[in-house]
Amino acid sequence: MARLAGPGRRARGGRRLSGAVLSGGLGRRADAALRERTRANEEFFGAEAERLARLCHRMAERFARGGRLIALGRSPAARSDARHVAVEFVHPVIVGKRALPVLALAHEQLELLASPDDIVIAFGADEDGGESAEALAIARERGCITLAFAPAGAEWEFDPPSADASVRQELVETLYHVLWELVHVFFDHRGLLEGRSARATHDTGASSFLYPFLGEREDDLEAVVEDVRRSVLAKSADAGALRAQTLTDNRDELAAAATGLRRDLDAGGCLLALGNGGSATDAMDVVADFRRSPARRAIDLTEDPAILTAIANDIGTEAIFARQVIAYGGEGDALLAISTSGNSANVIAALEEARRRGLRTIAMVGYDGGRVAAERLADRVVVTRSEHIPRIQEAQASAYHLLRELVEAV
Repeated sequence: MARLAGPGRRARGGRRLSGAVLSGGLGRRADAALRERTRANEEFFGAEAERLARLCHRMAERFARGGRLIALGRSPAARSDARHVAVEFVHPVIVGKRALPVLALAHEQLELLASPDDIVIAFGADEDGGESAEALAIARERGCITLAFAPAGAEWEFDPPSADASVRQELVETLYHVLWELVHVFFDHRGLLEGRSARATHDTGASSFLYPFLGEREDDLEAVVEDVRRSVLAKSADAGALRAQTLTDNRDELAAAATGLRRDLDAGGCLLALGNGGSATDAMDVVADFRRSPARRAIDLTEDPAILTAIANDIGTEAIFARQVIAYGGEGDALLAISTSGNSANVIAALEEARRRGLRTIAMVGYDGGRVAAERLADRVVVTRSEHIPRIQEAQASAYHLLRELVEAV
């Protein structure tokens, strides 16, 4: 198939992509995007780390009492965050984390399903015409803990310090990943949860004179909060460093991908996006971004549960994306595959099918890139070099947001 050419080589359609194009205007645009993200990340989490630690404590109390997290989102981008929260909490990918109950709901379902011990988080409160504010008012009246990322009457409001909607969304993603990771700390200190008595963390027995610290009681909430606060800062710093690696090491790869993708879209092509789990919600977000003004043709291959479950049931999960590439894709279109491992069988099958059909292929992968990078299964491969899935997903969000920006800057 035709492949996107590198610097100085003839690209599909006859246009030459010079090294100056990749390292010039688009490169400066990428550098500016990284600077804004670095500034906003440091400012946001530096200011909010203690509040986030205390929110983890309050959320742990609600979960311990049988409460659920209810995530609301009206716009496609907001719904992608609501579904991302749900999959992360219900299907934890980190060993030792327990599954926690989360529902991604439409605003109108809240009044029917919310209970007093629940936690309600609203995404997109600044763009839904007041629906989030109305839903949060109902939730507060019920006794729920409420969160929002714009002024909407929530008990806990976090306002990311950037005018760029993509940067704000990336900071919010890091925030809810951090909440998910650190709420578990308080389950290990259950005596600190409201309604439970402090108790010894260990029965030291006859060994107490050797290990007196094992008999300490769970009555020092401030010490645990301080530990969690420091962990918030450490995790946000890790997120910033990995974002810098991703956008710096892959700057030319992103610029070249954007250049080719712009050519395809201008010629009437369509972008297909896919991923599994949290990466499926990223594919949803990608398509939402490309459909925004200036609107571009884009299809989310994770969107239809009837198609996904039919193919998985009748053929197998490996075919769930490849079959859709056959149905929707052709020469002049492009495929964006998002995977934290680079080894997912259904992602690889889709990339292989896309190549057979003449689609341009772009992959965003974590770890060392897996098979996708090692075997160069996509025309352009963006590697986020980490083994920590939440951080990979956060950096990948910056990468596909930047890709969208560069498409319009070409």
